[in-house]
Amino acid sequence: MMLRFMDWSVVVMGCALVLGSLGSRWWERARTSKGDEPDPGMRYLLAWLPLLMGLGMIGAKVPGLLHAPHPVVEIVDALDFALAVTVLIFAIRAGRRFFRPRSTT
Repeated sequence: MMLRFMDWSVVVMGCALVLGSLGSRWWERARTSKGDEPDPGMRYLLAWLPLLMGLGMIGAKVPGLLHAPHPVVEIVDALDFALAVTVLIFAIRAGRRFFRPRSTT
């Protein structure tokens, strides 16, 4: 019983990340309509990273919790692997942008 609660809590956390990502996109659009300049680096980081991580968390647990057939679980696991690689690429690009030497002039 406790294990099911923990599994569903991971799904709820994934849903919260997806909703947070959609909320950050909405917040950015509201802010740019007021005339503020968007930060392109943070735009991708705040919008896409939580969305992809949330989808990965949801996809990792939901098929097993719903007792899906084995081929469905395998397909979702392959999609989760592709999401993990995408998140890794986004994180590396953000890290390179953050640690890039700044010009002093």
